[in-house]
Amino acid sequence: MSNQQYSETVKVTKDYYDSEDADAFYYTIWGGEDLHLGVYESDNDTVFEASRRTIDHMASRSAFLGRKARFVDLGGGFSGSARYLAKNYGWEGVVLNLSEAENKRGRQMNKEQGLDGMIEVVDGSFDSIGYPDESFDIVWSQDAILHSDNREKVLDESKRVLKSGGEMIFTDPMQADDCPPDVLQPIYDRIYLTSLGSPGFYQAYAKKIGFEVLGFEDLTPHLTKSYARILEELEKREDEVKGKISREYIDNMKKGLRHWVDGGKKGYLAWGVFHFRKP
Repeated sequence: MSNQQYSETVKVTKDYYDSEDADAFYYTIWGGEDLHLGVYESDNDTVFEASRRTIDHMASRSAFLGRKARFVDLGGGFSGSARYLAKNYGWEGVVLNLSEAENKRGRQMNKEQGLDGMIEVVDGSFDSIGYPDESFDIVWSQDAILHSDNREKVLDESKRVLKSGGEMIFTDPMQADDCPPDVLQPIYDRIYLTSLGSPGFYQAYAKKIGFEVLGFEDLTPHLTKSYARILEELEKREDEVKGKISREYIDNMKKGLRHWVDGGKKGYLAWGVFHFRKP
């Protein structure tokens, strides 16, 4: 899959996450295992604790709890969610992730934690999932599909590789269904995109291609809290990371995080858990 042909948007995303600055930032500031948003129960929760809670919250919806299952994690970062699912639920699977830098870390951590036999890490884009039809029980993704410039194709591919009765469970930072036009340009510029998905978009397209939509749980307040918490963590630990992360990257990241926080507070953004099933 490393020879996969990428669109320009995907290439830009890959270059960003493969950079030394991005790798160091997400590994150091985001808790060491995860790159996704958290579910916060209190202001005292660490980024790591909240991120782990998101995984449990998502997995609790699955019909495969207590059963063997094979999953594919789309955009799985350092493979942290995959390791958690393997350790706590006994599921085995594939992490399909664009960044070779993240995948290198993920493979090493899988090996260190004795899980490399349960998790395969594959370099590639989830716009084209290089597995046969009906290969997986679960398609899993956390805050990654926003980076695609063809989100319809991601859902098409997800349905294709699921077995009958299989589930797609995912989260994604999105624009609200009633978001005014043009207010999110600072966020688009930051993540090199021209749009975000929305709760209505994902549910409507899922129904169109034959998914059964089991639900969308709106957890938008946790989006605002997550980005604010990451900004707080970066500002608190700025001296610690100065030698690892460039000044330019730190300044741009602070600016970008503030845009997410601002968009969330103004009601322009949305986040939550989608749960679809293939009949």
